[in-house]
Amino acid sequence: MSENNEEEYRYFLTYSGLRLPLNLVGPLEADAIANRNTYFRATYDSEGRLACCEKLVYGEVELRHDYAYDADGALTRARIAMGEDVSEIDCDANGAPLRS
Repeated sequence: MSENNEEEYRYFLTYSGLRLPLNLVGPLEADAIANRNTYFRATYDSEGRLACCEKLVYGEVELRHDYAYDADGALTRARIAMGEDVSEIDCDANGAPLRS
């Protein structure tokens, strides 16, 4: 994923559900994050799909998800990083994680 300008980020309070990609909820205005210790920031692709989301805690990225989609919009791959721990998850045609 390329570096993003601050203007490209959208901010959220939290997420809901267990499926990937994360369902970010509680939109925040950019000026509202200055007073928050924890929040999510996200970028979206040209089709409006969640491309990357990061959980920030005291200004540091604690968790990062990067997503890839096929031409039909189904999730094909998720890369999840928590500090030094990185997981790559391939998904089936319905966007469900493949079990190995």
